[in-house]
Amino acid sequence: MIFRSSLLRELATSAAATFLVLLGISITTQLVRLLGQAASGQITSTGVVALLGFTLVGYLPILLSVTLFIAVLMTLTRSYRDSEMVVWFSCGQGLTQWIRPVLTFALPLVLTIGVLSLLLSPWAVEKAEEFRRQMDSRDDVAQVTPGVFHESRRADRVYLVEEVPGKSNLVANVFVSSTQHGKLGVMVAQSGFQETAENGDRFLVLQHGRRYEGEPGSPEYKIFEFERYAMRIETADATTRAPTTKTMSTLELLREPTPRNLGELSWRVGLPASALILCLLAIPLSFVNPRAGRSMNIVLAILVYMIYSNVLSIMQASIAQDRVNVLTGMWGVHAGMLVLLALMFYRRLSVFSFWRVFR
Repeated sequence: MIFRSSLLRELATSAAATFLVLLGISITTQLVRLLGQAASGQITSTGVVALLGFTLVGYLPILLSVTLFIAVLMTLTRSYRDSEMVVWFSCGQGLTQWIRPVLTFALPLVLTIGVLSLLLSPWAVEKAEEFRRQMDSRDDVAQVTPGVFHESRRADRVYLVEEVPGKSNLVANVFVSSTQHGKLGVMVAQSGFQETAENGDRFLVLQHGRRYEGEPGSPEYKIFEFERYAMRIETADATTRAPTTKTMSTLELLREPTPRNLGELSWRVGLPASALILCLLAIPLSFVNPRAGRSMNIVLAILVYMIYSNVLSIMQASIAQDRVNVLTGMWGVHAGMLVLLALMFYRRLSVFSFWRVFR
C-alpha cells in the first residue's frame, strides 16, 4: 500500500512536470505564429489571446496523451535504473502487478482526454473559426497595421499609417494611394480618424494634407491641398466558409455517418483509446538493460509512439476516402497494438521467469 502510494505520487509529479514542459512549448510555437499573423494584419492584436486559448484547448487531448505515456515510461525506467525493480521481483511480485497502480493513475486522465476529444476540442475549433470569420469581415481600414503597407480587397487602395500612442482612433502621417476615374492619386495627411455618419456609413477622415493626382510616367500632375478629406469605407461582407468535420460536434458526426465524418469520429475516439494502450505499453517498454545502454528503451518508445500516431492518421484519411471499412480502420490499429502489448508482456515475463529459475 505504501509502495503504491509512493508510485502514484511519483507518477503525478512526473506527469505535472511533463505537461508543463509540453504546454510551454505549445504556447511558444503558437504564440509566435499568431503574433506573425497579427503583425501582417490578418488578425487583431486583441484576438491573439483568444485564438491562443482556443488552439490550446484543441491540442489538450494530444498533450495529455503524450504526458501520460512519458510519465509512466520515465517513472518505471527510473525504477529499473535505481534497482527498485530487482527488489520488486525478489518479493515475488511480477511485472503484471504494475498494471493496477498504473491504471489507477491513468484512467482519470483517459476520461479527461475522452471528454476533451469528443466535446471540448470540436467546440474550441468551431469558436476559433468563428472568431477568424469575424476578423476576416473587418473593413480595409480596420485591418491596417501601423507601419505596414496594406492593400484593400479591391486592390484599388494602399494604406500606410503611424499610430498615435494613447489614442486608439487617431493615426498620424497617413499615406493613401488610390485610383479614381482611371487616375492614380496619392494622398498624404498629417493625421486621420474614423467617423460614422448618421446613416451608418463609415468614413476615413484625413486632416491637413495634400493629394497628388496624375498619370504614372507623365510630368503633368495636379496638387490639391485640403483641411479635411473624407473617404467612404466599404463595409466588407461576412465571409462564409464551408463547415469542416473538425468543427462539427460528435453528435452531428453520428447523425450524418458519411465517410469524412466517420474518419473524424475514428480520430476522436482513437485518442483516449490510444492513450490507455500507450500507458500500458510503457510498462514493458520501460525495461532497461544496463549492457545495452539506458537510452535504448526511450528510442524504442518514441518509435512505437510515432508509428502508432501516424497509423491512426493514415486510417483516418483512409476511412474519410472510403478506402477502408470503418470498423477495420477504427479498431484494427488498436487491436494490433493490443497484440503487440500482449507479446511484449509475454517476452518480459519469460525473461523474468528464466532469471528466477537460474539466479
